[in-house]
Amino acid sequence: MVAAHAAHSSSSAEWIACLDKRPLERSSEDVDIIFTRLKEVKAFEKFHPNLLHQICLCGYYENLEKGITLFRQGDIGTNWYAVLAGSLDVKVSETSSHQDAVTICTLGIGTAFGESILDNTPRHATIVTRESSELLRIEQKDFKALWEKYRQYMAGLLAPPYGVMETGSNNDRIPDKENTPLIEPHVPLRPANTITKVPSEKILKAGKILRNAILSRAPHMIRDRKYHLKTYRQCCVGTELVDWMMQQTPCVHSRTQAVGMWQVLLEDGVLNHVDQEHHFQDKYLFYRFLDDEHEDAPLPTEEEKKECDEELQDTMLLLSQMGPDAHMRMILRKPPGQRTVDDLEIIYEELLHIKALSHLSTTYQYLLVSAVGDKLRSLLRAARHLPSSTQEGFKSPLPYNNWRQASFTCLPPLAPLRVKRELAGVLIFESHAKGGTVLFNQGEEGTSWYIILKGSVNVVIYGKGVVCTLHEGDDFGKLALVNDAPRAASIVLREDNCHFLRVDKEDFNRILRDVEANTVRLKEHDQDVLVLEKVPAGNRASNQGNSQPQQKYTVMSGTPEKILEHFLETIRLEASLNEATDSVLNDFIMMHCVFMPNTQLCPALVAHYHAQASQGTEQEKMDYALNNKRRVIRLVLQWAAMYGDLLQEDDVSMAFLEEFYVSVSDDARMIAALKEQLPELEKIVKQISEDAKAPQKKHKVLLQQFNTGDERAQKRQPIRGSDEEKVVLKPNDVSVFTTLTINGRLFACPREQFDSLTPLPEQEGPTVGTVGTFELMSSKDLAYQMTIYDWELFNCVHELELIYHTFGRHNFKKTTANLDLFLRRFNEIQFWVVTEICLCSQLSKRVQLLKKFIKIAAHCKEYKNLNSFFAIVMGLSNVAVSRLALTWEKLPSKFKKFYAEFESLMDPSRNHRAYRLTIAKLEPPLIPFMPLLIKDMTFTHEGNKTFIDNLVNFEKMRMIANTARTVRYYRSQPFNPDAAQANKNHQDVRSYVRQLNVIDNQRTLSQMSHRLEPRRP
Repeated sequence: MVAAHAAHSSSSAEWIACLDKRPLERSSEDVDIIFTRLKEVKAFEKFHPNLLHQICLCGYYENLEKGITLFRQGDIGTNWYAVLAGSLDVKVSETSSHQDAVTICTLGIGTAFGESILDNTPRHATIVTRESSELLRIEQKDFKALWEKYRQYMAGLLAPPYGVMETGSNNDRIPDKENTPLIEPHVPLRPANTITKVPSEKILKAGKILRNAILSRAPHMIRDRKYHLKTYRQCCVGTELVDWMMQQTPCVHSRTQAVGMWQVLLEDGVLNHVDQEHHFQDKYLFYRFLDDEHEDAPLPTEEEKKECDEELQDTMLLLSQMGPDAHMRMILRKPPGQRTVDDLEIIYEELLHIKALSHLSTTYQYLLVSAVGDKLRSLLRAARHLPSSTQEGFKSPLPYNNWRQASFTCLPPLAPLRVKRELAGVLIFESHAKGGTVLFNQGEEGTSWYIILKGSVNVVIYGKGVVCTLHEGDDFGKLALVNDAPRAASIVLREDNCHFLRVDKEDFNRILRDVEANTVRLKEHDQDVLVLEKVPAGNRASNQGNSQPQQKYTVMSGTPEKILEHFLETIRLEASLNEATDSVLNDFIMMHCVFMPNTQLCPALVAHYHAQASQGTEQEKMDYALNNKRRVIRLVLQWAAMYGDLLQEDDVSMAFLEEFYVSVSDDARMIAALKEQLPELEKIVKQISEDAKAPQKKHKVLLQQFNTGDERAQKRQPIRGSDEEKVVLKPNDVSVFTTLTINGRLFACPREQFDSLTPLPEQEGPTVGTVGTFELMSSKDLAYQMTIYDWELFNCVHELELIYHTFGRHNFKKTTANLDLFLRRFNEIQFWVVTEICLCSQLSKRVQLLKKFIKIAAHCKEYKNLNSFFAIVMGLSNVAVSRLALTWEKLPSKFKKFYAEFESLMDPSRNHRAYRLTIAKLEPPLIPFMPLLIKDMTFTHEGNKTFIDNLVNFEKMRMIANTARTVRYYRSQPFNPDAAQANKNHQDVRSYVRQLNVIDNQRTLSQMSHRLEPRRP
């Protein structure tokens, strides 16, 4: 038997297929598809569109496995590269041997290298893939041709000696180490807390518009004010400025956000504190606009008032995009001791999404552990000689009965989140104004670790010149934190106005010591079986009236059995079942399928339920056995409640539940304390058992059909086609794990008939648009019915489907059909937008369609349906639509502003911070942007190992569970239909939004777009 997945190529593979073609064979549609992908890559974000277009014509795609050497130090180069995915190590050797090569940095996504091919100089370093990586490659002859034609665009984008420092420096190479110092000792570095006072044109204009708007709408805000017998001319109050800004635009969601927006003006000197304070505060402090620094500053003219009315919202949008970064810089400029709890939380949230820290819990931690192992062991040896009262890490505060048989020791912790929280308190903001500034020299003592917030730097080695360039999100100097080796290279600013986060060695070592002191390991037979971290449990006083914050131990890693044992021991029996005993216990129940499947969990629960104490009085043994049973029952109830109907598909779980209920029933006859838990256990077991024994579930399901339409699929005759995926079913297989595209179909046929199996006509998509139908429907009605349908799909997604999807459903042999349908819906709406516009041949009708879709997006946002909102906006930004210049030119300016605001919410910078700020202010029920939630879980999964030293990395489990639990929060309130909408009969609208016909082939859509508006010469 063969399962054949017949569908068009997915968009992710489409651009790769285009790059795999010979350059002369690439059509204009191919180039559009490649251009769409490359313009999202950081390495090309500053490239001129004409230059990027030429790269699309000559670039090649490379996919390399981990450990592949791209080229060696000393080779003559033949290609230039840009990193599209993955990362590569840069290794340099002082000798001709490659064995002693030292890794000096890592090139991440968005970095480029290989400029030495312009003059045929030998490669300065060896490049090795650190993980599976995707690269864009340009051959030497093509790269030289680009350099000759686009030198003016490329000069500022390549590393010296080919690029040009913005300061005008033309030094090709670093001087010889023995002859000339890299930087004159007397040249001062720019102070870290200095704020530029040369405003950019756009910020200067923004300040003028805001000042004129205040003078037009609230002139009393700018006036002379007296304080402590001193008069301050023409100034405003910080709190009043925040109040006013929040009243002017819906894009400002909080006072903190408004503070960041005013801070943008203050950083550029367009707004100043009257006594030159360095940051804006939401307090009764006086601030003055730059124009009011001069006496008799003119009032705005009528023309200026009209201009500010027209451009105020655009100005607010600009400042709302720049505000979060300005607010972050403001916090980082504060001395660590002056940062508030809120400040530290903001920094911590930023650290969670910085690329340089994304792998702190895996690869970087191993670096730390190996490098500081000797140092920590010496600390431990010293600790053993301290008085017993100071050796907190060696106490036995935990409730296990077998602690006396275990041995304890404090070792390097597996606590990346704790380290990041501690880092938030010590990070220092450092900025430098001029390109060419040397941050540190090769051979100097290393005292700090740097993370690039803005700008780029060159990594320079004596005698070799620039070996690579690092960009925003990259880091360097980390080895200085854990050893005393001299700097392996010099770091030179590649451009003006670079911003860094700096961690000093002394602070980081202190963090390691503090985290280490709060880490305890349980060892059995000289093997680690459980790693715990002591954290504050809150400010609740104990029963004895102690006002000191209580401490608790959280699981960081361990064997599955010991993790289960820990949670059973720490369940609070006095808490009701509906009360959240502990979110971490909930994490275990949600995530155990990853490391302790039901076939392992169920026998372990049975063993714990029947466990008996081996020592103590008879009463103590009875109490131990009773509490054990009650805790196991409590955990089983929570486990069954979360898994629900999913247990019906698992014979092991069903058998366990039935046997467990019989055991509890028998014990309840003799132990009265168990009777109170029996009714709830009986109810949940009966419910699951009866559902499992229903007539339609007597037989094992081999195939389930999920149909999003209201009509059943009809059998049709196939036609000849070529795009398909073939999967041969093995003798014992009962299913095939695959995901269909929107127009994809799954066929099953004998192996010998596979060649005659071809796609159906319906997979090609419609040939005529439906504008005549849905243009008569209200935009609000369409958005409402889309939200009703999306809520139905979203509400069916089980939290565990997110776990199966993240770790690979084939690893669990489970279906994620509901999640697949919901994600499919996102793509369907996106392609619906593109399809309708590309099928509309009349220009005026296309303009009306743009307006219609922007209105529908606005109403989806109003209904808190962010999934469809983003799908529509992304459909409008698809290259097949965005390239229709004539159509967009005819769109009224009001709608262009709406669309610009919507696009700002899609801004991916700072890990989609604009979206995260927006959704954080919304109350449930709401439908989130599901692809981003999936991306967050995947990011956590791929950036952290599931097992470390054969122990379950439970911190990773906790992080993923926290993300998955947001789905529960978003659905915590029922969706209450709009009363005005619910009373209307919208059967036609309902049917329309549930049966969208789309073209899901990007190449076809691009061809249609070019026919509508051919490329301009």
